[in-house]
Amino acid sequence: MLISDLLLETNWWLILLVLGLIFLPITSLIFKSFFDKGYIFSKILGMLFVSYLVWLIASLKILPFNFLLISITLLIFSLINIALLVRYKLVAVFKRHLWIFIMEEATFLTGFLFWSYIKAHEPSIHGLEKFMDFGFINSLLRSDFFPPSDMWLTPLSINYYYFGHLVTAVLIKLSTVPPEIGYNLMLTSLFGLTLAASFSIGANLYNLFLRTSKSPTINKTLIIIAGFLSAFLVTLGGNLHTIYIFFQSYIMEDPIAFWNLPAMLNLNGYWYPNATRFIPFTIHEFPIYSFVVSDLHGHVLNIPFVLLLIALLMVIFFQHKLNSYCLILISLLIAIFLMTNFLDAPIYLLIIFIVLVMRKRTIQLAFFGIPFFTQIAKKMTMIVFFAILFSLPFWLSFKPFGSGIGVVCAPLFLTNMGHVGPFLFEADHCARSPFWMLLILWGFPLFILLAFLFKHLDFAHLKLIKNLKFKIYNSVDILAITFSVTAFILILIPEFLYVKDIYPAHYRANTVFKFGYQAFIILGLMSGYMITRFFLNLKSFILKLIFVSLFFLVAIYPYFAINSYFNNLNNYTGLNGLSWLQNSYPADYEAITWINQNISNQPVILEAQGDSYSDFARVSANTGLPTVIGWTVHEWLWRGSYDEPGKRVEDVKQLYESEDLNLTNQLIQKYKIKYIFIGALEKQKYTNLNENKFKNLGEIVFENNQTRVYQIF
Repeated sequence: MLISDLLLETNWWLILLVLGLIFLPITSLIFKSFFDKGYIFSKILGMLFVSYLVWLIASLKILPFNFLLISITLLIFSLINIALLVRYKLVAVFKRHLWIFIMEEATFLTGFLFWSYIKAHEPSIHGLEKFMDFGFINSLLRSDFFPPSDMWLTPLSINYYYFGHLVTAVLIKLSTVPPEIGYNLMLTSLFGLTLAASFSIGANLYNLFLRTSKSPTINKTLIIIAGFLSAFLVTLGGNLHTIYIFFQSYIMEDPIAFWNLPAMLNLNGYWYPNATRFIPFTIHEFPIYSFVVSDLHGHVLNIPFVLLLIALLMVIFFQHKLNSYCLILISLLIAIFLMTNFLDAPIYLLIIFIVLVMRKRTIQLAFFGIPFFTQIAKKMTMIVFFAILFSLPFWLSFKPFGSGIGVVCAPLFLTNMGHVGPFLFEADHCARSPFWMLLILWGFPLFILLAFLFKHLDFAHLKLIKNLKFKIYNSVDILAITFSVTAFILILIPEFLYVKDIYPAHYRANTVFKFGYQAFIILGLMSGYMITRFFLNLKSFILKLIFVSLFFLVAIYPYFAINSYFNNLNNYTGLNGLSWLQNSYPADYEAITWINQNISNQPVILEAQGDSYSDFARVSANTGLPTVIGWTVHEWLWRGSYDEPGKRVEDVKQLYESEDLNLTNQLIQKYKIKYIFIGALEKQKYTNLNENKFKNLGEIVFENNQTRVYQIF
């Protein structure tokens, strides 16, 4: 099993390697100021450009989504990059930087293989929201054109942010790896890319510092240390919640300050999800938790593109004159965010604006004047315009389901008004995070930022001169501080505003989650640079002790999370994500395998309806065939209303239980049902299941034990 997994991993890795090499010329030109020429970002750019062009062509119904279309797209980009390679004589450049190329490829491959090994101890595409993610991928794999069919609400298309799942589908088609394995290999690729791209950003920050400070020597050791610190903190780091290993456990829904709990070494009682559900009624996840629980959600799929955007902002921060191609690429990335993880778009538009403002090496009185901000406004308008243009085919078939921006703790006179434009003023919506809880979650990066500001920033060079300019010693410091301060602004925004969704008690949860997730990534990247800058010059024993203690708490989180979720790595079961189905529902597994091998396109299949996070909707999720109604609450969220999903629940019940043949036939025609699935869950859900009628409406095309699939005449 290990050998077969290694062969599949090698196949997948080679696809990413070739993809990166194809896009290395254009990447090296974009990141020519980086000492590694942005090597690792060539893979991400390849995933971005190929997937986007494939999506655009299939969305415009020009060519169907298949291996041929992907191959044509790759050929086009290969010719473009070969032309750039020759035009700019890049072979000599690549030879000079071969050592760092090999190092970053080794970093990616190490992360990829490491997480593949971890994941193979619990590969199940089962639990939490994996059915949703796998269903999107399978629907995309069966689609000729986009938008893809919603596997849980036929005949409608997916009304959610699916571009990241499309990237996964592109790699699955390109590699010809089975989807149930490709799902897990995409997760391990994301881990490897997060590790290597974070290394590149941290290392390049320190290298840029050495260059801008005109250091007589370039200390490669410190550059590499900064890179790996950033890589570790972003990819594997946790928060200070692990301090609870030294105290008695608490009930998850009722967190208690650790100083009010009895002290004890509680290694076995520490529950790792508590670090992401600490502040009541909120979610505050971070990458290692996402990699552990293995939901292939938009916020995880978007990490490589987020890191690419941050790297691009580093490039433009030091450009004397902004290159238009960088702004266009940033626009494309914002478009990808809109289609992958929507809230990342406004988050990074704010960050882009702040970085553009802080690009000035000096601060003048005119800095705050109208001409300056007019220039910034023009650039921001251009970015937004092209982002909307690039994502337009998505919006033509997508109906937004957010219902406004809520204001936390709105005063009475505003709650009496209800809303003003997009702003909502809801009574009894006044939840703010206790300060001590925020310190538990964000105390480590806050300590790093404050230590950096007060110990290493060269205030001797901060002075007021005649023409009202403030001069700061090193521009890389300013960039790092700008990113870090902006990240803390992101953390504070959900204390005042939230995006309204369907969850009444957890109205802040998604906003805290999405804003905090990006803050964590940014702070991890900047902390690696800052630690390398100040720790070597840190003379205070007390500060060193505090730093080591805090870093220890952050660093041990993956030990608890990995051992808990993956059962102490005791059982290597391989990368097949459907092995759980084979063990839990063997007859259903055989039926689903038969469907995937024998039914093409996307005819409608009837299966039992069930609650979200349950085993129901397993047929549509694991095949990509649309059904009448799957996870009802999820469809409620995606459609912004319960009306359509709700009425289908009774229709499915009637389809399985009604003895009226005419009514059954009418409903079959209404939903254009081609196949009927009857397995263990259908019999469990519908106790009055009337199977005999289907023998009059169709024929059995698959039968194994008590599981049958009927094809309607």
